[in-house]
Amino acid sequence: MQLGFVGLGKMGGNMVHRIHRDSDHTVVAFDFSEEAVKAAEDNGTTGASSLEDLVSKIEAPRTVWIMVPAGEPTQSTVDQLAELLDPGDAIVDGGNSKWTDDLRRADELRDKGIHYVDVGVSGGVWGLEGGYCMMVGGPREAVDRLAPVLDVLAPPPSEEWGPGWGHMGDTGAGHYVKMVHNGVEYGIMQAYAEGFSLFDKSDFGLDNEQIAKLWMQGSVVRSWLCELAARAFEQEGNDLAGIKGWVADSGEGRWTVEDAIEKSVPAPVITASLFTRFESRDEGEYGARVLAALRNQFGGHAVERAG
Repeated sequence: MQLGFVGLGKMGGNMVHRIHRDSDHTVVAFDFSEEAVKAAEDNGTTGASSLEDLVSKIEAPRTVWIMVPAGEPTQSTVDQLAELLDPGDAIVDGGNSKWTDDLRRADELRDKGIHYVDVGVSGGVWGLEGGYCMMVGGPREAVDRLAPVLDVLAPPPSEEWGPGWGHMGDTGAGHYVKMVHNGVEYGIMQAYAEGFSLFDKSDFGLDNEQIAKLWMQGSVVRSWLCELAARAFEQEGNDLAGIKGWVADSGEGRWTVEDAIEKSVPAPVITASLFTRFESRDEGEYGARVLAALRNQFGGHAVERAG
């Protein structure tokens, strides 16, 4: 399969690399960073100098995957591609767009005969090796055409859990499931942060790195986030002194809380974890440093350094 790809940042660059490394599919990629395009070319990608150049190098019916920040960068890219693509082509948004934006874009593109697929992607900077969990929304025809690429990007199918990607339903369903996924992630991270904060202030001189690694050995609270906490303590020290306790939020937690309010669904854990991130920007206690360290570990998100 031939795929167009726009956006070669931390995740996008690794996704293109994985496609070329693990399959015979070909990718034509564009990014405003010439250095990022060159790195992708070194991994087998055909570089493009513009969106027009990218579209010209792909055979119809075209599929173009967008991996740029949500909001205006994604909207601008969709608008430009809509003027370049033909009926039967497809645009795939693999960023963290709000699902209501997906519905609007799909309606606008439908008038042009262009398919729109939304893919919520989880896996962070580790996806190159481990694969990406992908939650997909959109018309069956376009999803089926994209499936060979999704199969490569996803982890190998598990006999117990099934495939590493799934078609969630109509347009918007993929990003909706990813939104709630991130809300749940907020709550789990907050629970770890509170637990390790208690250990940090205990009278026993506890070793958070040792505890996190121990919990990975058969404990009911073992998880990838627990493993990443252990890595963070190992790399940064138990006091995480080099990390400022300032925790960003990228939007999905807010949207999850908004949707919970709209649907009258109690979500106290997710809501409280979101508000704790707001509070971190004023106080920066130990738990906030744990949260910042975890975001850095799984997503490569920047941390503010203390001092």
